[in-house]
Amino acid sequence: MTTPLGLDPADLAAVTDAVRAAGTSFYHGMRVLAPERRAAMYGIYAFCREVDDIADEPGELAAKNAALALWRRRVAGFADGRGDNAISRVLAAATRRFALRQDDFLAIIDGMEMDAGAPIIAPDLATLDLYCDRVAVAVGRLSVRAFGDSSAKADAVALALGRALQLTNILRDLAEDAARGRLYLPAEWLDAAGVPRDPQRALTAPGLGAVCDRIAERAAAYFRAADQAMAACDRRAMRPARLMGATYAALLAALRQRGWQRLETPVKLGKWQKLWLACRYGVL
Repeated sequence: MTTPLGLDPADLAAVTDAVRAAGTSFYHGMRVLAPERRAAMYGIYAFCREVDDIADEPGELAAKNAALALWRRRVAGFADGRGDNAISRVLAAATRRFALRQDDFLAIIDGMEMDAGAPIIAPDLATLDLYCDRVAVAVGRLSVRAFGDSSAKADAVALALGRALQLTNILRDLAEDAARGRLYLPAEWLDAAGVPRDPQRALTAPGLGAVCDRIAERAAAYFRAADQAMAACDRRAMRPARLMGATYAALLAALRQRGWQRLETPVKLGKWQKLWLACRYGVL
């Protein structure tokens, strides 16, 4: 039986099951892709979940660093088609087929190392931007190649959309992050608004809304920049990126509508909104 990328059926099933088990709309959203590209994206997603779990799960820092170092060694083998588990074998095949870049995988691991150590609390703007580049933009640079566009404009889409998505995630997860001792809002903006840099105290500070509004404005500007860059890219290849951008832009709008005083109230898109977006962007 012929499988996408010539993969062992068990390896393909493993990454597919990992995405399905995550309970994310990503699984259905990637159906718009051809089988080889979909397999590559499932491998990228499974890799991101794997290294993210290493960083976030309880454990000693030395053990986390060792596990991430193992993934660095695995990444080094992708270009030669080498892998020692299902995810690495899928990504080795995807790397050779779609010219995925080793540096982007390593950047993601760099981002996980930032999260694995001491909790990130009120980074300066430069550090926040570096973090966004590693944990989100690098994923975008891999993704646009799997989607079918490796142009400079596609990298521009990854740069803008990755930052927009990550800043939206930061706003969505403020309360959850604070409970884990984390605060990703930039120190300069917190100080300017008189918001303490302590994660829990920041949530109830009067100036928090002003800081969140600035983050939301920056995210919205990145969404606009991503849309502009997509206009110069392969239209078919950008279908998944347009869907992700539209979904997260709708989430950002819902967050802004809720405001920043009721952070315990979760913000999610309704099923009808997801269905409408899926239909509009050709997933269904």
